[in-house]
Amino acid sequence: MAVPGTVVFDLDGTLADTAADLIAAANATLADRGIEAALDPVKDALTAFKGGRAMLQAGYGRMPGDLLLPPGAEDDDYPRLLEHYGRNVAVHTTLYPGVETALDALATEGYRLAICTNKPAKLAHDLLAALRLSHRFAAMIGADTLPVRKPDPRPYRRAVELAGGEVRRSFLVGDTITDRDTARAVGVKVALVGFGPEGEGITRLSPDAVLAHFDDLAPLARRWLG
Repeated sequence: MAVPGTVVFDLDGTLADTAADLIAAANATLADRGIEAALDPVKDALTAFKGGRAMLQAGYGRMPGDLLLPPGAEDDDYPRLLEHYGRNVAVHTTLYPGVETALDALATEGYRLAICTNKPAKLAHDLLAALRLSHRFAAMIGADTLPVRKPDPRPYRRAVELAGGEVRRSFLVGDTITDRDTARAVGVKVALVGFGPEGEGITRLSPDAVLAHFDDLAPLARRWLG
């Protein structure tokens, strides 16, 4: 009997629009250094989905000329950003349209579902719980679950293994070049969402498919996994 196919998801920018809460955490951290409201939740959404350090670096670049950063500022600020975010992980965050219906459809058809994210595991678990999605996934691999993170192929492979699937019968749904590169490293197909900050511009990364809406995911899984 064939092992069911597995669909592996990124989290931020793929299943949920977390940009506003991420930006709020970054701005709170930057404000501690006297850099006020440096980032915009709409204009800087793409930066938010690149991670905490990317947001800090963007904020530092908009620092008033009379402020100087001490050595090691980013390393000091990154854990503070995570603390700010952890206290407000799902204040403004929303699921993208059609997520729950798509997950229901995949589960009904027997596909295994997993998450592979570069978000720290505790924050990912907290977010999934706040969004009432935890029970839908057979496995969740975060940035610190293994000694390596995406685009290293090992977190993806581990997610599929824990979900009870086979890598050769899986694919990744994501939103960034990191997800594209992860899929290439593993040797599986990747669908990137076309409704994130880049919109259809995500085609520049040459994914195997661009997902215009989550309504299109179950038909795609049937084509790719049977």
